[in-house]
Amino acid sequence: MCELLGMSANVPTDIRFSFSGLMQRGGRTGPHRDGWGIAFYDGKGCRTFLDPQASAESEIASLVRRYSIKSCSVICHIRQATHGRVCLENTHPFVRELWGRHWSFAHNGRLKGIKRWPLEFYKPIGTTDSEHAFCWILDQLRARFPTPPKRTRALWHAVGELAERVNGLGIFNLLLSDSRCLYGYCSTELAWLTRKAPFGKASLIDTDLTVDFSKETTSKDIVTVIATRPLTRNEEWTVMKRDSLVVFRKGEPVFA
Repeated sequence: MCELLGMSANVPTDIRFSFSGLMQRGGRTGPHRDGWGIAFYDGKGCRTFLDPQASAESEIASLVRRYSIKSCSVICHIRQATHGRVCLENTHPFVRELWGRHWSFAHNGRLKGIKRWPLEFYKPIGTTDSEHAFCWILDQLRARFPTPPKRTRALWHAVGELAERVNGLGIFNLLLSDSRCLYGYCSTELAWLTRKAPFGKASLIDTDLTVDFSKETTSKDIVTVIATRPLTRNEEWTVMKRDSLVVFRKGEPVFA
């Protein structure tokens, strides 16, 4: 299946280190050769790169590795196709507008029967079960909250409830963001770690690369990385429980 990568930070942060590790799994150290994509938030704006080529061989991925794009919220996905052909419109993350904000979404898993669930406002562009699930969730949020909910926790609970319903159809590991919060729902496999002072060195599993974060950060920086499987060999990752939701804001878990 696919693999996910997300980041939440309290200051605009470079994700190139983690991205370099994940991209190797797209055709070199892993079988996920059927496309990749990444969404960077800049304020309310969302900068998205998508490529149906294998990430380990993609010139666009090489550009992203070289180009330091700093963001407080990032979602990334590498695809091993199980539903829908390999093409640009089926490449994650998918992006839609709700309440005047870009929402981005990436999914790992397969959902039997999701396309029989009716949609109202949002429609898929491609043919994946993932995009249909994303459109259904946004439809439900739009119907439940015609305007942005005043109580943030009400939104968090709603996302968790909707993810549980979709998860009943199969495997639904997801990352979701509206630029302010990063949601991670674990159906079978997700892990995360938070880096904060005192920072140390980190070494990637999938490529020979080590970074000393004490030389790249300030004492006030807080950065959380969430991925399908741990990306570094010398850091302590928190493995999420199955059927659980975690919400990150400004680099820290605020709801679980």
